[in-house]
Amino acid sequence: MNTSAFLLAAGRGERMRPLTDHTPKPLLSVRGKPLIDWALDRLAQAQVDEIWVNTAWLGDQIEAHRARAAETGEPAKPAIRWSREGADFGHALETAGGIARALPYLPAVFWVAAADVWAPDFHFEPACVHQFQQSQALAHIWLVPNPTHHPQGDFALSAEGLVSTASDNPGARLTYSTMGLFRRELFQAPWVDIPPGNPSGQSAALGPLLKAAAAQGKVTGAIYTGAWVDVGTPERLHSLNESNT
Repeated sequence: MNTSAFLLAAGRGERMRPLTDHTPKPLLSVRGKPLIDWALDRLAQAQVDEIWVNTAWLGDQIEAHRARAAETGEPAKPAIRWSREGADFGHALETAGGIARALPYLPAVFWVAAADVWAPDFHFEPACVHQFQQSQALAHIWLVPNPTHHPQGDFALSAEGLVSTASDNPGARLTYSTMGLFRRELFQAPWVDIPPGNPSGQSAALGPLLKAAAAQGKVTGAIYTGAWVDVGTPERLHSLNESNT
């Protein structure tokens, strides 16, 4: 089974400043390894064939880092392709906009993950891809217990595995982990008005799109209880690194 992934790595990392003034967030070190490599290594272990990585802020540093890794003899697979939003448009296209930019090159079903989320126990299981392909859902996402910095959560999960916003019961919500399986259809009309390839560089977030699809019963989910940190601030990065000392 040929599988692909889209890895989000284009953000400026404003809350990470000053650490990200000269270093892109995906290259910040967590327990001795750049954040982006944690995600890339897990995707390689899952035998994903191709990974699209979007870049903007200091994206040349991310490409140079991966070029150095290749020179040290790392396996050639998965192949890494670059969607250079910063070079093409001068800014990041956000999550949905970035995926739409690469959509002509992505298969019918693909993984999405974020390069700034540390989840070393998550497995991009081929069996999950097969199960998702057999479903009618447009997305299958993994939810995590709400971290202290996001106590209100994002979505609720029913006993049948359907995702909803559950606006009337905030206490039942969980947080979107940024890891999920998606169909191309979710990034095309009628769900979005961005042409495939996003030629005009339109920015769009994934959250509203997921909520719209969930309201139509088109999003399924599962709970992930392994180690997970949204490395969004210097304090979280420090705490994560200190916890391994």
